[in-house]
Amino acid sequence: MTTKSADDRTTVLVCITCRTPTDPADAPRKGLALAEATSHALGAEPGIKVERVRCLGNCNRGLSAAIRRDNAWTYVFGHLDAARDGPTLIAGARLFSGSTDGLMPWRGRPDPLKRGLIARVPPLDFQGELPEATDAT
Repeated sequence: MTTKSADDRTTVLVCITCRTPTDPADAPRKGLALAEATSHALGAEPGIKVERVRCLGNCNRGLSAAIRRDNAWTYVFGHLDAARDGPTLIAGARLFSGSTDGLMPWRGRPDPLKRGLIARVPPLDFQGELPEATDAT
């Protein structure tokens, strides 16, 4: 079994400024509650870390989080629930961490990470798809 370096870990980024559209402006931010639940669900597991971020720019689809790894795709999720999805995000991070192709497998992905997928962003070194062959005659 190989150990991931600190730079190769899977990171769960949780927006702490998220709130639902019906929350009063002065109410505690549910994004912060989601970040706390995610950190609690992680415990002291090596290879995965949780970071709190201010605004993922996904406000109309909050609560939001992203899961990323170096040299892999980054996944952005919305419509998360603070009471339910801390463990959901850690389950997704575990699944992604075990991936060998840089993609989060669909099979085994928790349902909120299927329904709540907002975007999949390619890695920085992404070379793109090869163009289809065309007949130049």
